[in-house]
Amino acid sequence: MSTQRLTTAQAIVRFLMNQYTERDGRQQPFFAGCWGIFGHGNVAGIGQALQQEPEFPYYLPRNEQAMVHTAAAFAKMHNRLRAFACTTSIGPGATNMVTGAAVATVNRLPVLLLPGDIFARRNVAPVLQQLEFEHTPDISVNDAFRPVSRYWDRIMRPEQAIPSLLEAMRVLTSPADTGAVTLALPQDVQAEAFDFPAQLFERRVWHVARPLADRALLRQAVEWIRSSRRPLLVAGGGVIYAEATDAVARFVAQTSIPVGETQAGKGSLPFDHPQNLGAIGVTGTPGANVLAREADLVIGVGTRYSDFTTASKTAFQDPDVRFVNINVAALDAVKHAALPLVADARVTLEELAKALAGYRVPDDYAARIAQFRAQWDREVDRLYHLGKTPGPAQSEVIGAVNEVAGPRDVVVCAAGSLPGDLHKLWRARDPKGYHLEYGYSTMGYEIPGGLGIKMADPSREVFVMVGDGSYLMMPSEIVTSIQEGYRLTIVLIDNHGFASIGGLSESVGSGAFGTQYRYRDATTGQLTGEPLPVDYVANARSLGAHAAKANSIAELKAALEEARRADRTTVIVVETDPTVRVPGYESWWDVPVAEESELDAVQTARRDYVAHVTKERYFL
Repeated sequence: MSTQRLTTAQAIVRFLMNQYTERDGRQQPFFAGCWGIFGHGNVAGIGQALQQEPEFPYYLPRNEQAMVHTAAAFAKMHNRLRAFACTTSIGPGATNMVTGAAVATVNRLPVLLLPGDIFARRNVAPVLQQLEFEHTPDISVNDAFRPVSRYWDRIMRPEQAIPSLLEAMRVLTSPADTGAVTLALPQDVQAEAFDFPAQLFERRVWHVARPLADRALLRQAVEWIRSSRRPLLVAGGGVIYAEATDAVARFVAQTSIPVGETQAGKGSLPFDHPQNLGAIGVTGTPGANVLAREADLVIGVGTRYSDFTTASKTAFQDPDVRFVNINVAALDAVKHAALPLVADARVTLEELAKALAGYRVPDDYAARIAQFRAQWDREVDRLYHLGKTPGPAQSEVIGAVNEVAGPRDVVVCAAGSLPGDLHKLWRARDPKGYHLEYGYSTMGYEIPGGLGIKMADPSREVFVMVGDGSYLMMPSEIVTSIQEGYRLTIVLIDNHGFASIGGLSESVGSGAFGTQYRYRDATTGQLTGEPLPVDYVANARSLGAHAAKANSIAELKAALEEARRADRTTVIVVETDPTVRVPGYESWWDVPVAEESELDAVQTARRDYVAHVTKERYFL
């Protein structure tokens, strides 16, 4: 057998360079390169290996968590058919990636993590940054990746890398199993040489299949749909990952079944499609939530039925409601005691459409769909143009960005009050035009996520919408965007704190405690003093970005147009009134309220909570 003598790190990099994916006859390199911050745990291993393979691009981020967010966003834009590797030193560099790993795994996005690890030979232990356990030497901080990785291994000998790399690729390219994959690399093993089989480094193509549903279950699904009078389709992120948006559009045009979109599934249909009721669930529209409550059949496509989608299991109230779930992951297909079609979304919808020839929802149901759509269009227009002065409402800022954005441009967000408002109000026109990280709702995702989106498709304008709370957690990748020449437009909404949790705190009777950026008041001892004077424009400029403050919607639109012509990333700061909120519509979210409290507001909120929680259901 022919061999190549390489260090373990060199073998890993050379292997990654030769991995490809193929779906529907289209092949492409799976890895676009490697992000990394070097320290003693990887500089002489993976660092040296990357240095000698310049055709495998290396990217320098400013924060280890951020680089994983960038990688996840890139993979999402490529429908999970491409990915990045991420390498760090041992210790804090590695554990900084744990949150990013959780984001990738929760959102089912492929990211390969290569953290440095303690010495395999152990004779020099404890090494710098090693966490010691008196009961076993076989644990390091990298064991923290186990619960947030879909595959985990520690490579203690060079030859162990051979089967582990193949297993890693199996998971990374699986639509059902993908997520973060962690290969912990002891720093001495990274630098150790071995005669690797040359075949390991040959071009390898991983076929991404489109599995068919079980024939008997498919026939039963057709019978259930034909017998339903109030069906509703819930479009999740799997619709977009499977490139099934056209199949959804044809299916619902044929049957007139209405569609509610999850956060990950928004963009499955253009906002103006006749069957699109918009967002569903806690952050949903009136039409989607009313018809969900009344539905006698729910067709879930590529959704994992999170609590926001199901309104904490209160969304579907018909006592005889049934579920048909189309999902490539069995874990999700069986949820809500559904008829599980464990299959590819696109081919299954095409098969259902053929079998349902002649079926349409009743005329009165179709009329209600049209009525709800017209009402919602008027409500969005109202919220886009409130005329709020001084300082616009957040809904008006969203409206301004939406009206300036082109059909293929992308809005990205992750945490705070913005995701809920965007889910309701953003008028998506392209399957990739709405990019929300809401599986893990990670503060700090927005700017590195925007960078990953722009790297995936530089032809699109990327609008990063971020609140001041999330911005302060991770603005560092502004520097990386400028270093790499990827121009972003960042709209920073300054509402002096955590507006989302502030509103939630008020709703549970706690009066926005601990959610505002204020000085400590010497009289009360609490953070209730004057607002903190944070200069976000100066901060952004110090990182190398263009920056400006917009005091009105007109100024915001002008700044957005100027940002489009800029030569680098622009940050536009807009101060909004956090008390002017987008209403909730026909939905509820389970956030337990204190059962005992001396505060009257908490006692009132508890009574409301007890009334609502009785509507939660088990689906058996």
